[in-house]
Amino acid sequence: MASISLKNIRKVYGGRKEEFEAVKNFNLEIADKEFVVLVGPSGCGKSTTLRMIAGLEEITEGELKIGDSVVNEVSPKDRDIAMVFQNYALYPHMNVYQNMAFGLTLRKTPKDEIEKRVLEAANILDMKPLLKRKPRQLSGGQRQRVALGRAIVRHPKVFLLDEPLSNLDAKLRTQMRTEISKLHQKVGTTFVYVTHDQTEAMTMADRIVVMKDGIIQQVDTPAKLYHYPGNLFVAGFIGSPPMNFFEGTLYQSHNEYVVTMRDESLVIPPGKNKGGVLDKHIGSKVILGVRPEDILETTGKDAVNAYAASIDISEMMGSQTLVYFDFAGSKAVAWIRVASDAKIGKDIYFSINAEKIHLFDASTGKTITN
Repeated sequence: MASISLKNIRKVYGGRKEEFEAVKNFNLEIADKEFVVLVGPSGCGKSTTLRMIAGLEEITEGELKIGDSVVNEVSPKDRDIAMVFQNYALYPHMNVYQNMAFGLTLRKTPKDEIEKRVLEAANILDMKPLLKRKPRQLSGGQRQRVALGRAIVRHPKVFLLDEPLSNLDAKLRTQMRTEISKLHQKVGTTFVYVTHDQTEAMTMADRIVVMKDGIIQQVDTPAKLYHYPGNLFVAGFIGSPPMNFFEGTLYQSHNEYVVTMRDESLVIPPGKNKGGVLDKHIGSKVILGVRPEDILETTGKDAVNAYAASIDISEMMGSQTLVYFDFAGSKAVAWIRVASDAKIGKDIYFSINAEKIHLFDASTGKTITN
């Protein structure tokens, strides 16, 4: 059983006069064999949380359980975890086989068992031809595989991975994301993965934990985080390019709800007022959120919720083009079809798919409606 339970976890650095609370009241239940990703900007506390699970950082307050055992006072070597770091930490004088076997050798594991486990890990990672090579003879991706192999041979209850792909180039990162996802399926154990890259989180995780300033902002599946963000921070952090935000005021005109944004306005579909959630915000400042794919190019300004703008920047991205423009006093970005004549300075017409908009309370940042 490799479930992980974190209850009311706090991490405080320094003394009372210069106290810094890196992780604040962290509560999370990770199921056996689940792949959970902690994501957030630098300094949000995600790596500190991972290091507390590993036993490399002391827990200031709270209870940490791995399986059925409280491990707050258990040393890292006795927690039955394996950790993969951002820097591969390979021994340069040892070949791949020796690097992968090193931890088992220290534990005085029998040689035939070591060989069995190393070859098993090499098969999983497709590394058998590389076992006699030294780290200097390997590419970045191959070195990362060795680091993963060194963890696999331990047969740990839990894999902890701290930004393992950040030193790789874009193509290798994409390849290694796939490799790590396959590895999770093959070894069938619990993975806790830390990254600042939301694309990694979205493509790999069963569930994502979004953090900011040491506080959990939202925990959910990638799809639910994308389509139903709980606040402005999550909405802006998850998604590439990020969600567009426009400041406005919510009004009710006859039977319609309308957001006015400077000299523009947008009619809110009735379905967005489930349970009367909009009624308590009438007359209040709100933030309108729109994903770039929900801003649609039109042939004129006759469509519902249609507007005109002038293109500031145009980026052809293969099958589609990203265009940047000013709208309602804010910068906006939208995906449009690649065949469009999207040149800098050209006027375009676009509409907003109001069924897909998000509204946030401007004072609290919390979601009003998705």
